[in-house]
Amino acid sequence: MRANRLGAALAVALTATLASCGSGEPAQSPEAATGRPASSAAQGPVKLTYWTWAPNMDKIVKVWNEAHPDIQVTVSKQAGGDDAAAKFLTAAKAGNPPDLVQAEYQHLPSFIAADAVADLKAETAAIKGEFSEGLWRLVTLGTDAVYGVPQDSGPMMLFYRKDLFDKYGIAVPKTWQEYGDAARAVRKKDPKVYLGTFSSKDPGAFTGLAQQAGAQWWSISGDSWKVAIADEPTRKVADYWGALVKEGAIDDMPYFTPEWNKALNDGKLLTWPSAVWAPGVLSSNAPKAKGKWAVAPLPQWNAGESYSGFWGGSSTAVSAKTPNKAAAARFATWLNTDPAAIDLLVKEAAIYPAATKAQSALGQAPDYFSNQPDFWQQAAAVSAGARGFTFGPNVGVTYNAFKDGFDKALQNGTPFADAVQGMQDATVADMRKSGFTIAS
Repeated sequence: MRANRLGAALAVALTATLASCGSGEPAQSPEAATGRPASSAAQGPVKLTYWTWAPNMDKIVKVWNEAHPDIQVTVSKQAGGDDAAAKFLTAAKAGNPPDLVQAEYQHLPSFIAADAVADLKAETAAIKGEFSEGLWRLVTLGTDAVYGVPQDSGPMMLFYRKDLFDKYGIAVPKTWQEYGDAARAVRKKDPKVYLGTFSSKDPGAFTGLAQQAGAQWWSISGDSWKVAIADEPTRKVADYWGALVKEGAIDDMPYFTPEWNKALNDGKLLTWPSAVWAPGVLSSNAPKAKGKWAVAPLPQWNAGESYSGFWGGSSTAVSAKTPNKAAAARFATWLNTDPAAIDLLVKEAAIYPAATKAQSALGQAPDYFSNQPDFWQQAAAVSAGARGFTFGPNVGVTYNAFKDGFDKALQNGTPFADAVQGMQDATVADMRKSGFTIAS
């Protein structure tokens, strides 16, 4: 499936707003409920394999298996990220994929292009209304087809050390201009401390910041793709961070490194523009700072706005080659719409559910943020203003170009905008090589 077919599939741009959610499984026929014809019901339970990287998913699946002896699910723990996507595509091509897979939204277009995921339109018709139009488009791609059930999302917020903001007399920045000013002020007051850092290893974070600025990296023009990674909003974001790094106002250490962990723990790094899942990371990587961090909306490009972007988020998709499509769809529906299942996802897998009803049920703040009882209310407010965009069929190429380009920019002191242009050029070249038509 190349330009024409995938172009039709992605004719409507994806948005990434959160959804309302789940009242449980829809009424189904005996065949849909069991995943096999009624005449074969005595042949034994349907056995499904589910590839996922979410923690403790085996505990959640155990609850399903105990209540559904006719459909037994086995969890296969994966590493996640780009490697998991590549592994699934390889398995699909070889003809031995799992029945279900946890699929990040940005990878779904490549799965569709490879005919690797099933259309679940009939199986999910009863739950369509439980999700917002924006989030549903992330799994339908603007078509009548349905390629997965939304599971979680990652709206971005500003995490900051409240105690050290007070110590240095720094107000929480409401605009990116104020953030830059605060970064300079912190450096003057303590040269050993940075307000923040730019990571050349984490394209997902940069993608979310570009979304906040209004970027639209991929779109469809007739039967062709339009690629605009080097658009004005993205260049604006790149130039902003590049200028702060060049003048020494912020650091350039990558996220998730021992150096970064130590800086968070020791109070040498005061902010992290991250996603709603950050409390888990901070709890593991900066345990000494528990109760000292707070959360606020991302700084805005224009005063008075309330936009955010997304870093992360995934769905539960069904393999196109599974012989038990109805059973797999039934499990995916239960996992992401049944209130008891979502409660387990929150408690055991520590995800931020894609469903508004589930979000509203989140009461007690994460333990690491026990000092901020309105944590989840803040998250819900940020989610309402989160922007997304259409993902293309070769996100992995784009993300690798980000890492290569921004690594070189940091090493050579070259403009960050050049790295963005490199992302654009690499993405277009790869799409053309793969047979996609690119609009001029």
